[in-house]
Amino acid sequence: MLAERPALLRNSCDRALAYLSTVADRPVAPSDDATAKLEAFDFELPAAGLMAADVLAQLDEIGSPATVASNGPRYFGFVIGGALPIAQAAGWLSAAWDQNAALTVMSPAAARLSAVALRWIIELLGLPADTGGGFVTGATMANATCLAAARDAVLTRHGWDAASQGLVGAPHLTVVAGAEVHMAIRKALGLVGLGRDRVTLLPGDGQGRIGLSGLPLLSGPTIVCLQAGNVNTGASDPFPALIEWAHQHGAWVHVDGAFGAWAAAAPEFAAQVAGMADADSWATDCHKWLNTTYDCGVALVRDASALRTAMGGTASYLPGADTEAMAMTPMSSQRARGIEVWAALAMLGQSGVADLVSRSCRLAARFADGMRANGFAVLNEVVLNQVLVSFGPAARTDAVIAALQADGTCWCGPTTWQGVRAMRLSVSGWSTTDDDIDRSVAAVRRAADAR
Repeated sequence: MLAERPALLRNSCDRALAYLSTVADRPVAPSDDATAKLEAFDFELPAAGLMAADVLAQLDEIGSPATVASNGPRYFGFVIGGALPIAQAAGWLSAAWDQNAALTVMSPAAARLSAVALRWIIELLGLPADTGGGFVTGATMANATCLAAARDAVLTRHGWDAASQGLVGAPHLTVVAGAEVHMAIRKALGLVGLGRDRVTLLPGDGQGRIGLSGLPLLSGPTIVCLQAGNVNTGASDPFPALIEWAHQHGAWVHVDGAFGAWAAAAPEFAAQVAGMADADSWATDCHKWLNTTYDCGVALVRDASALRTAMGGTASYLPGADTEAMAMTPMSSQRARGIEVWAALAMLGQSGVADLVSRSCRLAARFADGMRANGFAVLNEVVLNQVLVSFGPAARTDAVIAALQADGTCWCGPTTWQGVRAMRLSVSGWSTTDDDIDRSVAAVRRAADAR
């Protein structure tokens, strides 16, 4: 295997570059025929194994046609940004390095790059300089990590050591969130033992922002979950008033900012998340607006010691582990995600990140303008990179979306927003242009005309 490695990796690189050279022009969704051919992967495990070159060929020749062009310029589903070339290149190099980022002794390079990348993120988001954090798989795990730290911290204030004693017999802990809370928060609450359905929900406005009237009195251990960037509308909660209210009652404030937190890095849109930095913890992704490869999320906590208390662990063979990366996230062994993040941020710089965010928002507004010009209803205030479009009755809206996906020019998905069926568009890819938006608007028009 050692002797064939150079040729195999060159072959892989050639195939990857060939794939990327067509991703902007191919239909966004794979054909039914390409998807059906995936059955060829399902065979009995070989007794002696196959030739490595043959395995790679199968992956490319059968797998590549059945992928979704989510790294192309006209994929607008699920807030997925296509990976920046520098992120891909750094990812390829870091795969060759094959480093475990759990401890500095395991990889001094990964440890230093991750630490610098975290510091840069904290600076870009305008968070306190001594914020602690770590790289995880995505916003769901980032939320879970932050909420575990919040859980332990607020219970400690009320005389209970949750880290060592668990939750059986613990004081009642209240979780408050907006009515439009993202499912990732509910999932994270289930993971940390606080219950998906035990949340006190606060009513919001037509954009999903928590309202300020009638805020309840809070008592006992409490966590308040706020949102930067609603996944449907892009709207953010009014942080200054809500954080002041929560802190007056001794609550911990957590912000789910999977993509919306990055608005802080763009002066033109930073007002959307003004006051966010006064919270106690934040969850965000790098594989969304920063356009790194999957998977890469970030958990950030104002009090680094609270995060370390919740996530840390020691053993005789792990000297000093309580100050390392593995003490700041649920994972012990972990992929060196910070390498790609460092590379992306170093290449973009402050102005590049700001432009990536601002350009996405401008393109979303362009799409919304195109929808209105064609007589379609835009349901949300387009304040960031999200657009909701209704084509009338739910059945027609679903039919238009299905026709659009089959057309292949672009890909948008369905949603239901406050009882109305809609098409949801998210612009977050680095390679999307005005022309891509205009082509997509025309494709929507064709799909609607046919329905």
